Amino acid sequence: MTKSFIAALLAVVCLLGGASAFSSPKPGTGVAISADLRPTPGLTSTSLNMVFGNKKSAAQKAEEEAKAAKYWQGEWVCKDCGYIYNRAECAGMYFEEQGPGFRCPQCSGPRRRYAKKVGDVVGTTLDGGDAPILIFSFGGVIATIIFGFWAVNNL
Repeated sequence: MTKSFIAALLAVVCLLGGASAFSSPKPGTGVAISADLRPTPGLTSTSLNMVFGNKKSAAQKAEEEAKAAKYWQGEWVCKDCGYIYNRAECAGMYFEEQGPGFRCPQCSGPRRRYAKKVGDVVGTTLDGGDAPILIFSFGGVIATIIFGFWAVNNL
């Protein structure tokens, strides 16, 4: 009985008092909405550039695109721990620009332990990947079994 009374009282308070949060302000309630949309003094274009960065010219954009075209556009993945190389975390440098002393930030693995990620597969090449290895491996197993049957029957 007490719990239902408290729940009913709480519902009434929420309905009457909480509805004003979603309604427009009434005159004389102390809530003012400023229609003045002038820039705030102290917010200059320089301070906005610190937040949003400088606008790049067409020449700068073309230079960055030419530089990006020289490097691998996919992801580099550490084969030891699975860390995906992130330019933003590594001083904005492309992976290929890193020196021989570069180490994985997560596991301290050397640079040579990184592999290119192609699609959802890490470390495959564009010359067929693992398919030729698997085909010749299964072919060798089948040839060995056939030779075994031949040897048992003929020797």
